[in-house]
Amino acid sequence: MERKQHYMTERERYKLEAYLRAGKGISWIAQEMGFCRQTIYNEMRRGECDVQRRINGYYKDIKEYSADKAQQLHDYNQTAKGRPLKIGKNYAYADYLEKKMLGVQANGKIDKRKRFSPAAALALARRDGFAITICTSTLYSYIDKQVFLHITNRDLMEKGKAKKQGYKTVRRVPHPALPSIEERPEAINQRAEPGHKEIDLIVGCTGSKAAILTMVDRAKREMLAFKLPDKRASSVRAVFDRLERKLGKKRFREEFKSISTDNGSEFLEYDKLTTSIYGGKRFEIYYCHSYSAWEKGTNENHNRMMRRFFPKGTNFGSVSQRTIQETADWLNHYPRKVLNWKMPAEIA
Repeated sequence: MERKQHYMTERERYKLEAYLRAGKGISWIAQEMGFCRQTIYNEMRRGECDVQRRINGYYKDIKEYSADKAQQLHDYNQTAKGRPLKIGKNYAYADYLEKKMLGVQANGKIDKRKRFSPAAALALARRDGFAITICTSTLYSYIDKQVFLHITNRDLMEKGKAKKQGYKTVRRVPHPALPSIEERPEAINQRAEPGHKEIDLIVGCTGSKAAILTMVDRAKREMLAFKLPDKRASSVRAVFDRLERKLGKKRFREEFKSISTDNGSEFLEYDKLTTSIYGGKRFEIYYCHSYSAWEKGTNENHNRMMRRFFPKGTNFGSVSQRTIQETADWLNHYPRKVLNWKMPAEIA
């Protein structure tokens, strides 16, 4: 049969659905309907949907072709005709963006934990020398219209997540005996210089002792992460003692000018935590109000990204410091809008 040179009609789509349900092969269908095999594959992908079927007495979730869905998408795409796509026929550019947003690694495998946002993917493309540029809203529009072959809104890390509502009013009280964040100098509040950190713990599953101590520079957004054997104050203090020995007194005080943290018991031994191994005070500490995580929001955002790799319920006793460091390194090479799309690792 002579191959057809047009989009499938609604009638042809229902015929395709019937052939597929009858178990006909793709080559047979293509020859019978007068389309090339790739057209059949493209049409199957366009109309793919999740359904439940009873197989061997059990209901199972499977993927099937739906002529109704394919026709609906075709009709919608027809209404969107007009100006040509800014991305044009630059398939290499489209493939690059898609792989970054899907988390495709150098070995070809997908690691969903390492997905980049559309804005970050565009920033990486500019860094890697692609001459063509589109804005973030245009890229989101392309994803909505299914211009890309393999990515939909469901593959994005953030889009579509509903914001929590109905927060209860709480009394915001800093620890009465310790320096409050209200006393923190305006220069630190304005992120005017590096060396001022926000710190917190990422805790593991119920009953486990190990945790991760995270530190994020308020100006550079650079993250440090350390495995702790437990959540005691002495373990937190030991990390700073090791860093002070490693960096030396002068460099340590350049890197750690102040700390902002919450009122967790692991951070409340103020005198011990601020005392240098060389004598004297090694940095200032400012304590956030209770139930006010946004006061150290930079750290909270980084911890949320860390949770991609270590979801709630993780037993950190079985996670190595090397794995934790590799995760922090990945975050430090993630382009940030607030840094004009530079990476934290690039900021001096």
